Amino acid sequence: MENISIEYVWLDGHDTQNLRSKIKVLYTNNLKLKLEDVPEWNFDGSSTKQAPGDDSECLLSPVRLYSFTIGHHYVLCEVLNSDGTPHVSNSRATLRDLEDNFNEAGFWWGFEQEYFITKDKSPIGFPETGYPDPQGKYYCSVGGSNAIGRDIATRHLYNCLNLGIKLTGINAEVAPSQWEYQCFAEDTLKACDDLWMSRYFLLKAAEKEGLDIDFSPKPVKGDWNGSGCHTNFSTRDMRDRGGYNLFNDIMENMGENHDKHISEYGKDNNQRLTGEHETQKIDTFSWGIADRGASVRVPSSVPKSDWCGYLEDRRPASNCDPYRVAKAIVETSLFLR
Repeated sequence: MENISIEYVWLDGHDTQNLRSKIKVLYTNNLKLKLEDVPEWNFDGSSTKQAPGDDSECLLSPVRLYSFTIGHHYVLCEVLNSDGTPHVSNSRATLRDLEDNFNEAGFWWGFEQEYFITKDKSPIGFPETGYPDPQGKYYCSVGGSNAIGRDIATRHLYNCLNLGIKLTGINAEVAPSQWEYQCFAEDTLKACDDLWMSRYFLLKAAEKEGLDIDFSPKPVKGDWNGSGCHTNFSTRDMRDRGGYNLFNDIMENMGENHDKHISEYGKDNNQRLTGEHETQKIDTFSWGIADRGASVRVPSSVPKSDWCGYLEDRRPASNCDPYRVAKAIVETSLFLR
């Protein structure tokens, strides 16, 4: 018999959820592991804000398998109560309730995940006192004093690609040690699963260097861009049928449900959505063609293609839960509320 290790990954019960993990070793002759071969497991929910101490057991239900080598695997899990029902923190289960809707509509998703690389809770590249040179030279930059942390960003890209997570690119962002990667999938649940797991692999890449990743929407106060998770989405109708009226109707419904969206788009987002630094104010909804200061941007390619294509919702914060973001967008763009 051979031994294989499986890294179980799940989301905890904090308001802004954290990723947790632990490893199970299996002794088996089946080295080509499939999702259905991964056993359900459990954990101490009293240590993750998901259960009281006198009834602490929560279940880990495997939902997505990522294999890097034959001997080691990663599995994303939904958290269940001890009776097998979805835990209140399990937002994936809530999104699954709309599975028929988003599958029939043919949603595609592209998440633009921004983040800062930090050491001792401070972005690397920022002096202990004072500030580095102001924004302007860091975006898509090159050089050790500009593109700070490139090794981690690049290693993360290739790790994700090897694990079947479709990253479509990376770039240095507008502040020192701020980076972005783009995560794409044509399946709604996989898109959200992949974003959470890509965050997990990014945290592990930084951990290896004694560093950390800050996903908060405004890590550096003052005249510096915050971090978002701009969410690009389209339905089959948007891509194939299109038309100005379809896009305008979606925008009108988004405007009417703006407050509901903001409530699902991440904690402390008010610190980022100020109307400055390529954002719209948090209490205002707007949309525009090629407008990165709007709540929702219409790419310039859309009107040029007879209003066929996708939209970019620029409101989600970098610490957002993609399951909650996707649910809000599905409901609004399909006029389910």
